[in-house]
Amino acid sequence: MRALTVIPLQKGSLAVTEVPDPEPGDGDLLVDGLAVGVCGTDKEIAAGEYGWAPPGRDRLVIGHESLGRVRQAPSGSGFAPGDLVVGVVRRPDPVPCGACAHGQFDMCRNGRYTERGIKELDGYAGESWVVEPDYAVRLDPGLAEVGMLLEPTSVVAKAWDEVEKVGSRAWFAPKTALVTGAGPIGLLAALLGVQRGLEVHVLDRVTEGPKPGLVRDLGAVYHSGDAGEVAAKLRPDVVIEATGAGSVIFAVAFGTAPYGIVCLTGVSSAGHRITIDAGSLNRDIVLENDVLIGSVNANLTHYAAAADALARADGAWLRRLITRRVPLESFRDAFTAGPEDVKVVVEL
Repeated sequence: MRALTVIPLQKGSLAVTEVPDPEPGDGDLLVDGLAVGVCGTDKEIAAGEYGWAPPGRDRLVIGHESLGRVRQAPSGSGFAPGDLVVGVVRRPDPVPCGACAHGQFDMCRNGRYTERGIKELDGYAGESWVVEPDYAVRLDPGLAEVGMLLEPTSVVAKAWDEVEKVGSRAWFAPKTALVTGAGPIGLLAALLGVQRGLEVHVLDRVTEGPKPGLVRDLGAVYHSGDAGEVAAKLRPDVVIEATGAGSVIFAVAFGTAPYGIVCLTGVSSAGHRITIDAGSLNRDIVLENDVLIGSVNANLTHYAAAADALARADGAWLRRLITRRVPLESFRDAFTAGPEDVKVVVEL
């Protein structure tokens, strides 16, 4: 079969190659691949910055934002041919650490986890793939065009779960949320904030293209001004930070309401220096009981929450997030950013 593969850490090695057809093990699902979403991690792997091939192999099948349809399902698996499914990305480490042993492989303590399409396990960017039923998520049939959004939605479902767990240490009734960044993660974070009944604001630097309209049609408010000024005006109870830009992170951290929670989901590039008043930031965090947390990946409970959130969302709005669909043979186009891009998908 054909699959999109890369030699990890080798720039320019991304290619469609012939790989052996997957062989399902006892109890595995055999799935026909429909599409994969392309995100920043995929672009880093393609650029030779990241990624690990399976042991004994040179090439890695990439793709972790999956969507497929079950071709073959063993009896008792809970799945049937024709089911629309997504494969979970991370697998617990083999030791396992305490977190992995409790199903919290998104919180792995020793780093020995593996990840489909990223770290030591082939991903989902192939014409077919296999997955264990315990790591497959069934989707509502109405999500057939947008189901590859489940994985990024699981990331923000975890972020909101972390915020709510932190908030529950005392009385917590947030009203206002600020999302920084209007890429797929930011827009999906805004969706989940709106579904929670919050007044949601989204900050991004662009003033044209699809992002402002997507935010408005979600029922949220779009901003493109200075991050510090926006935060100071809104005084948000919750910030979901999805840019990874240091200047934005600290600007909004200074601007929350008392007991404010800032959840970082964007990954910053190293080597960028900024100047902050660390004393004032410390004073604000301590005296206002503020919290700054990081959140990455997702476990099975977050995938389930994400599937529910997408099923409840407006399908037309979700379809607008996918601004380009590229056939597998034209994969290079999917890895080249366009001015109107929100989410780009490779169709398998």
